[in-house]
Amino acid sequence: MSSEQQYIDLYEQARQMIFSHAPESMNAVRDKAFEDFKAQGFPSRKVERYKYTDIDNLFAPDYGVNLNRLEIPVDPYQAFRCDVPNLSTSLYFVVNDTFYNKALPQVSLPEGVIIGSLREHPEFIKKYYAKLAKTSEDAITALNTMMAQDGMLVYVPKNVKVGRAVQVINILKGTPQNAQRVVPNLMVNRRVLIVLDEGAEIKMLFCDHAADDKDFLATQVIEAYVGENASLDLYCLEETHYKNVRLSNVYIDQQRDSRVNHNVITLHNGITRNKLDLTFSGEGAECGCYGCVIADKQQHVDNNTLITHHASHCTSNELYKYVLDDEATGAFAGRVLVEKNAQKTASQMTNQNLTATKKARMYTQPMLEIYADDVKCAHGSTVGQLNDAAMFYMQQRGISQQEARLLLQNAFINEVIDHMELEPLRDRLHYLVEKRFRGELNKCEGCKLCK
Repeated sequence: MSSEQQYIDLYEQARQMIFSHAPESMNAVRDKAFEDFKAQGFPSRKVERYKYTDIDNLFAPDYGVNLNRLEIPVDPYQAFRCDVPNLSTSLYFVVNDTFYNKALPQVSLPEGVIIGSLREHPEFIKKYYAKLAKTSEDAITALNTMMAQDGMLVYVPKNVKVGRAVQVINILKGTPQNAQRVVPNLMVNRRVLIVLDEGAEIKMLFCDHAADDKDFLATQVIEAYVGENASLDLYCLEETHYKNVRLSNVYIDQQRDSRVNHNVITLHNGITRNKLDLTFSGEGAECGCYGCVIADKQQHVDNNTLITHHASHCTSNELYKYVLDDEATGAFAGRVLVEKNAQKTASQMTNQNLTATKKARMYTQPMLEIYADDVKCAHGSTVGQLNDAAMFYMQQRGISQQEARLLLQNAFINEVIDHMELEPLRDRLHYLVEKRFRGELNKCEGCKLCK
């Protein structure tokens, strides 16, 4: 039996339960998503955008799903302490796939700003939900849409600037209270909707943590609408464990003169696939898309991006860097599509990679598809090892081989981190990256959930 069949059977058998625990506005698109999922099935490695990750195999295990919305026995505000000094964030939590609203941070948001559960704001779901994330074009998005029962909404009204960064901790937690059986594996389907009106600004940091030693599979779909002259900084940091499978699809639409800074950082994981679809719908918009990956053992990280220049005078910059050790596997496939009317486009895509062993594998595929004739676009990729001359130079000056290797790896990956505009987060990540290279980052920093 193919992997998708168990999810088709699950939906058909549990459809009434799924509907009963979700808002009507989310249910309105659920059956269409199901039909789209049935029509597509999980993509094989013959599908261009999925050629580096075996999706069917990832969904083959029998994962438990909390469709009955049983309570998760955790108070994250008591258990979790952020270890990023001076970051001064507004701290929110999503436990598995549910926005945690039993307690909220004691902060005063600007008037009109909404940060809360999707189910409490059906007017936004009706207008924006599943519009960018088209279920007919991606099976993972279709599966998430047909299974998700709650989500997180972030709304910033016209010309409002949220000065304090918003930090969202995504916690993966095991068997709920009153569950009829202990679930060894758990699947969660997380949903996020971000809407920025004209002139709005916000900085958001999503941190993924695993609070149990279980096999988790997390699908995530983020839809972000960035209005005219609006600004969105979106940071996604994964620090889970080797039993975690994470599939994240991010969809961003930018209007005229808007700005987006998107960062993906993978410090600890099992198998990760990040997909970014970003579209310039208005003139003069710009984006910076950055990613850094540190992987060892048999970890797998696949980043896939598509930036579509639909409007003229837009600028995109991409920089992704990987450091792979042991038998780790990395993949980067980036495509920039410049449509016929997108004149005066400027685009730069760079992917640079270090493989520390002969068994580490890196697949890189930067692509440009250009139909306009007045553009400035470039792309490039490299795969190599540490510079022997630099290693020799440092060892000649009394630096041990291990320390020299650490310094070179740090310098290589820090170029990505330096693009982050949140200075306390940037400083903290320099520290976490060094600990990761030293093999000292064995659990989530600041988290007491596992103690």
